[in-house]
Amino acid sequence: MTEKVKIRFKLNPEDEQGYEVENLWAEPLEDHNFRILNSPFFVFDVSFDDIVKAVAHDSGLQYAGIARRGGHSTYRIFLPSERTIEDSSFQEHWKPISDQGATMENANDRFIAVDVPPDADISAIYHLLQEGENAAVWSFEEGHYFRQST
Repeated sequence: MTEKVKIRFKLNPEDEQGYEVENLWAEPLEDHNFRILNSPFFVFDVSFDDIVKAVAHDSGLQYAGIARRGGHSTYRIFLPSERTIEDSSFQEHWKPISDQGATMENANDRFIAVDVPPDADISAIYHLLQEGENAAVWSFEEGHYFRQST
């Protein structure tokens, strides 16, 4: 089993819903590099499978920048207070996104981090996220969009 560590990401409390930090699981590599093992709920510009640099800070590790992109993109879905991921309207709109290869991490049945892998059709997934928002099933934001360099 791979050793896992937590990396601390400092947030701007004014922009990130009042939180000061988010800790993400990572796999240690070499040269102070770490592979991110989950999708962030609050951090922007980082996604699952990215390789990041981290430095020792207090009793843990502090994010120090991107070393290499893993090719994933991150979106976040916010459900209104009367709806959860168990609702049929959510399931109906989520299924086509899941069928495209996206996965989710569930914070509390109303706040979801969405991972879009490199081989998924990100345009189709973005369109489906917009459809869910247009139908008032959820609102969403982009945490990080991986742009393939040409």
